[in-house]
Amino acid sequence: MVSSSSTFFFTSALGFFSVRNSLKKAIFSRRTSSAISAASGMDCNSSCTLVLRGKSPAESQIAEGLKNSNALKLSDNCELSILLDSELKKPFKEDDAFGIDSFMNSLSTDRFGRLLLWSPRLPSTQDVVSQNFCELPNGAVCVADVQYKGRGRSKNVWESPKGCLLFSFTLQMEDGRIVPLIQYVVSLAITEAIKDVCDRNGLPYIDVRIKWPNDLYLNGLKVGGILCTSTYKSTKFNVSAGIGLNIDNEKPTTCLNAILRELSATTYQFRREEILAAFFNKFEKFYDLFINQGFQPLEELYYKTWLHSGQRIIVQEKNDDQVVENVVTVQGLTSAGYLLAIGDDNQMCELHPDGNSFDFFKGLVRQKLH
Repeated sequence: MVSSSSTFFFTSALGFFSVRNSLKKAIFSRRTSSAISAASGMDCNSSCTLVLRGKSPAESQIAEGLKNSNALKLSDNCELSILLDSELKKPFKEDDAFGIDSFMNSLSTDRFGRLLLWSPRLPSTQDVVSQNFCELPNGAVCVADVQYKGRGRSKNVWESPKGCLLFSFTLQMEDGRIVPLIQYVVSLAITEAIKDVCDRNGLPYIDVRIKWPNDLYLNGLKVGGILCTSTYKSTKFNVSAGIGLNIDNEKPTTCLNAILRELSATTYQFRREEILAAFFNKFEKFYDLFINQGFQPLEELYYKTWLHSGQRIIVQEKNDDQVVENVVTVQGLTSAGYLLAIGDDNQMCELHPDGNSFDFFKGLVRQKLH
């Protein structure tokens, strides 16, 4: 029996917030010692503002209730102010801030994204939804223009500058066996949402691909990723799904708008609110299919989008005091969400990270399947 207070980090806190070297830092730059000192004023005794907006009168009533009850909290001595969108006035809302009206007008879901929490600056959207999960309805989303305490592997701290779509949303699931697969549904919904936006605006495809398990790549460079965490409470898994996508910040690698300018002379630019609405419109359909029929109906599309079909990987294993290298070929995913591979000896095996390597494909452990 699982304790109601148990926590499952089924992505090992990896992905968007845990890249290490300069070539892969498509979105975040790690703080230097001086930067940490400069940012310390933000981390302690800081103040943040959350702006709430509901799509319908029902969600607007929830937003008003959250404000009046003062129920939303943040740790780390961060003072949190709550405003309704109707109370916003310039100059608080900058011209390049998230377009709340545009997002709501483009959203066509029944559940996801219909309660929005937006902030110009937060420690982490993931902290907002995970720490206030029980106060928020299923599908509520938190968006930040800037993050200064993004979460990463091994407690790394990452900065998230302007130009990135940074959001986390709530999700409740009952079947723990499929919870680890939700990150793949999220990844696929992001890539398909970008295609939908391209189709709708007559643009060339921006071919964002999935690097297992939870990274997003464009032209060989990382432009985003997914971080999913889960807690088990009252027979349900409370999933906080965090997503980051580099839309309009091309340093140090690239972004969606930079690639679009290379492919087309259009003056159109991707906007965060348009992609976020397209994501939820796509995710809700994928999620319903996933819950009712499992991941299999989405597998073909997922394999078309990921980078690993037929990829040959060297797996190092210890045999007594020697390290033995085995070459395996990726076939797909197992039912548990790990890599399914076959060796040169035709032995099927399951590959999963050892938990110690930043590069998944340099830290894979092989488990033979019988």
